[in-house]
Amino acid sequence: MPVTCQSEYLPLTEVMLNPVRNAFQNPNKISQEWKGLHYLSAPQWENALKESDAFEKLLRQEGIRIQEFPKSHNLSLDALYCRDASITTDHGIILCNMGKPARSPEPEAMHNYFVESGISILGSIKAPGTLEGGDVAWLDTKTLAVGLGYRTNLEGIRQLKKLLKPYEIEVVVADLPHYRGPSDVFHLMSILSPVDKDLLVTYSPLMPIRFRNYLLDRGFSLVEVPEAEFDSMGCNVLALSPRKCLMVQGNPITEERLKQAGCTVLTYSGEEISVKGGGGPTCLTRPLARTFKRITF
Repeated sequence: MPVTCQSEYLPLTEVMLNPVRNAFQNPNKISQEWKGLHYLSAPQWENALKESDAFEKLLRQEGIRIQEFPKSHNLSLDALYCRDASITTDHGIILCNMGKPARSPEPEAMHNYFVESGISILGSIKAPGTLEGGDVAWLDTKTLAVGLGYRTNLEGIRQLKKLLKPYEIEVVVADLPHYRGPSDVFHLMSILSPVDKDLLVTYSPLMPIRFRNYLLDRGFSLVEVPEAEFDSMGCNVLALSPRKCLMVQGNPITEERLKQAGCTVLTYSGEEISVKGGGGPTCLTRPLARTFKRITF
């Protein structure tokens, strides 16, 4: 069946995870790193393991194949959020160059993993360009939205456009706000999650006006996240298939609005693995394959 990497909402069939046992590794690593990485508080080791295992089990129950990124002692706790170091395309992986200095070793580790796994590499973003996967979202298979902010700069976007130009992929740039400054965990996907070809979960108070109008002009409907559920990852929603969504527990208003829009909503406990580090289900996953028709395993 037709398979694509260039979608955020088609049925998810294969994904990469970096589970807590590999990313956090042990309680001592957590205690040494969480403050410097600007976590809200220190993740609790045992609870984080349970949440990570339950998250992986949920994906497997949905028939999704899991590839686990191996343990690496050169990476920080943030390697848990494995979306950010790469971008998937139908023409190969684009390796990022991280805007957060503490995460700079991640793309090389990803490169080694993908090469060993037989996954082709299209190219990489080089300094002074920066680009992070959390700033990148496919609106459809030929349109890629990119956030310009503290993690992704103009040079990184220029290089991305050059890599994608031969494939006639449109790159749409959204100028992100200052918000809480350079140290905050803020990406385009902090305020935008595609869940169907014409449905987005958004947090409009931080949405660039021109970009928001562009989305409306394209015919997207918006599921608006209330202010009270922004910090609890209400806007970070992973589509398992069109209008079947996975989100962090504790966002009842957004969950109900998704259901009113015709979505099926699954939730997971993410206090340790999502809320404290500022990374929801899209951050915890690097989708590798989606299909145009659900595969039954």
